[in-house]
Amino acid sequence: MTLAGKLGRAAPHPSPRSPTSMIFNLFRKPVAPHAVDEAYRSIVAQSRQPVFYAEWGVPDTVTGRFDMVSVHLAAMLHRLRQDPKAAAFTQALVDTFFLDMDRSVRELGVSDIGVPRKVKTMGNLFYGLADSLGAALDSGDAAEVETVLARNVYAEAGAGSAQLAAYLIGESKRLAATPAATLTGQQGAAA
Repeated sequence: MTLAGKLGRAAPHPSPRSPTSMIFNLFRKPVAPHAVDEAYRSIVAQSRQPVFYAEWGVPDTVTGRFDMVSVHLAAMLHRLRQDPKAAAFTQALVDTFFLDMDRSVRELGVSDIGVPRKVKTMGNLFYGLADSLGAALDSGDAAEVETVLARNVYAEAGAGSAQLAAYLIGESKRLAATPAATLTGQQGAAA
């Protein structure tokens, strides 16, 4: 199943919001939290597909799984940023990702003092990947996409990075063909 196909299949699940995010949300356009949670759960579910780890050589580690969530989120953001009406949803999706990373780091036993530093490092890695991957997808050059994935997900280029690049290019095309309103769960409203 594709990422675009997974959207709309998950049941709404409330996620905890920090008081800070609630305050900042007062100044943003309203976004249906269940739609953001559903999209994020779809991204995470797609990133956990066994083929990535068992056949394409993505390391089945905490880092490898972070990388795959980052790759899928970056592909989704690449699509959503093409529609200015999806800006609030896009930001809410990124916020959800970082809240999840914060929670995950805490579950791994990182001390309260170390969490911000670890999440900042993860943020730098994610934004570097998102920028590089977005530029590579914009270029339409499969070799460039493979280079970005080899550098960010694998230790070096190889068969797995070529397969992941081909998959991601196809996924990016499917996302591009899907209306932003469908991806954001706002078919009847302005995205």
